[in-house]
Amino acid sequence: QVQLVESGGGLVQAGGSLRLSCAASGRSFRFDAMGWFRQAPRQQRELVATITSGGSTKYADSAKGRFTISGDSAKHTVYLQMNSLQPEDTAAYYCAGRSEGNSWFDHWGQGTRVTVSS
Repeated sequence: QVQLVESGGGLVQAGGSLRLSCAASGRSFRFDAMGWFRQAPRQQRELVATITSGGSTKYADSAKGRFTISGDSAKHTVYLQMNSLQPEDTAAYYCAGRSEGNSWFDHWGQGTRVTVSS
């Protein structure tokens, strides 16, 4: 069974920064991509950023220029550096992993809360 555990959320003022971490553990898992998603109250979950095992990254338009996704394959960990945070970034942030051969993310963490005050 694979577990994804997020950390690093919290309360920050507008313009501030946070770094989220996600550690994957378990038996015999291989992810070809990991990503960060977020869900604000009464909103649908949306993709924030993804990174493949080859290091290719993609960002939502709202994250471009402010957020950076990175990974440490040896530690099975993925990070999301978030700068210039705004109140509209307030959401629960979820880490996800995509198993090799799958078309979408099939493993999810429990989420970490990010609150940005104005």
